[in-house]
Amino acid sequence: MRRLFSVITSRHIVLAAIKVSLIVGTLLNLINQFDALLGEQEWRLGMAVLNYLVPYLVSSYSGAVQIIKKE
Repeated sequence: MRRLFSVITSRHIVLAAIKVSLIVGTLLNLINQFDALLGEQEWRLGMAVLNYLVPYLVSSYSGAVQIIKKE
């Protein structure tokens, strides 16, 4: 568990996960909050945060697991 946390917080994994999160999260926000972007509904901050957080967590975890498996 310590090794997993160490790898997840490494610079390489964090930067890669941020890139994935920005791309996927933006696409998810466009899809999930399209009505809010048009002004037809309220912007849902919680959903917007989750749209970026989930891809970040999945990307960082899967990247770390792959690095650990190679060791």
